[in-house]
Amino acid sequence: MTDAAALPGRPRGGVLSGPATTRTVNVLAPNASAMTLDGTNTWIVAEPDSDLAVVIDPGPLDDIHLRAVVDTVERAGRRVGLTLLTHGHPDHAEGAARFAGLTRTKVRALDAALRLGDEGLAAGDVITTGGLELRVVPTPGHTADSLSFHLPADRAVLTGDTVLGRGTTVVAHPDGRLGDYLDTLRRLRSLTVDDGVHTVLPGHGPVLEDAQGAVEFYLAHRANRLAQVETAVEAGHRTPAEVVAAVYADVDRSLWPAAELSVRAQLEYLTEHGLI
Repeated sequence: MTDAAALPGRPRGGVLSGPATTRTVNVLAPNASAMTLDGTNTWIVAEPDSDLAVVIDPGPLDDIHLRAVVDTVERAGRRVGLTLLTHGHPDHAEGAARFAGLTRTKVRALDAALRLGDEGLAAGDVITTGGLELRVVPTPGHTADSLSFHLPADRAVLTGDTVLGRGTTVVAHPDGRLGDYLDTLRRLRSLTVDDGVHTVLPGHGPVLEDAQGAVEFYLAHRANRLAQVETAVEAGHRTPAEVVAAVYADVDRSLWPAAELSVRAQLEYLTEHGLI
């Protein structure tokens, strides 16, 4: 058995659902798969003495799950004051409209098509519902509309799919772009170095106790994959499918379609920078 402390980011062991930090509780959605890992993490964020909570990523359109989130909030003596989205992929956002109906809340997101209400989200915004200080951090790359949320009081960042609790994420080309993603990882590294963030609360998988280690691992992984793709092209592999077969030969074939999205993003990046 691998010691979790030796893994990138030091993933926390134990049950995923439940309290994670002083101000956060996770309710795990029942949508486990190769792509969603154990399922989508729906985060409830609230000040300890507040009667209002913010919910981040209600998850799939699963009424049992959505009601479980509401019940978890209400058992703590609170009500939902606001719903936020890290990005628009269905495993995070499909249930948002239904959840907003259950809780009579607005939905704020970067993508206007996902909002319910007049307010969106943008870099520099600070969510103050129920006394929270939750800072909006633009983190494009996985998708163009990806956001993270910095929770200074818990020295934590909620990352959606930008950083996962296990494995690495997909740069979902053409919406996701590798250059954007590398900039995002450097921005998150600055949060760990300059702002004291040490905990990653991801959209999938366990909590990571070593945020800086996780981001450094992601940066190294991306550099390594990029070099492998460049080498594969130099060896004569021209199409994205050919590059995937060469570079991801040790990865479960069920994940190859997702890997091809990242390869397309890598090929675009290498072309733009004159490297192939």
